[in-house]
This record gives sequence, C-alpha cells and structure tokens, in this order.
Amino acid sequence: MTDTSAGHGHGAGRYEIRVKGRLGPRWATRFDGLTLTHDGDGSTVIHGPVADQAALHGLLASVRDLGLPLLSVTQVEPDHPRPDHPTHGKERSPDGLD
Repeated sequence: MTDTSAGHGHGAGRYEIRVKGRLGPRWATRFDGLTLTHDGDGSTVIHGPVADQAALHGLLASVRDLGLPLLSVTQVEPDHPRPDHPTHGKERSPDGLD
C-alpha cells in the first residue's frame, strides 16, 4: 500500500528538522513560520506542518543555503509528540544567531 492509497498526501504532515547551532526566532520567517526550539546539545529543531514534498524540499534548500549543518529530518505524528524531545512545546529565549 502506498502513502497515497493509505490516505496520506505526498509528504504532507508534521516534520522536525534538526540543525546544528542555535537559531533565534527571527529565523522562523525563513522557514515558512515553523516553530524553532533549542535542545540542550546546542541544536535547533525546526518543526511544524509541511504541506507536501515540494515544501519539505524547499525547507531543506533553505537549510542548505544558510549553510546550516543538517542533523536529522523526522516526520512526526501530529497528535503524538516525540517523548524523547525534551523541548517539545517549549520556546526558549534566543542566545545564538539572532
């Protein structure tokens, strides 16, 4: 069964894109208004809904164009936040690339 036949769009869903370094809130506009949170390891997680694969590739192109080291890309269930994500739902004050 393919994603389309299972009722899932081509890449539509919620994603977490983890990059090395700490991005301040002003960078959210570069990522279509997705939420930025910081982890204790010095990485930033860019997360939120992504319309489709084209939008996901556009976000990844922005990461590349900014020269940010990409650590991971994870599709997450909208009603099931990752339990291992210590900052899920918590905004922290910027202390980096503001």
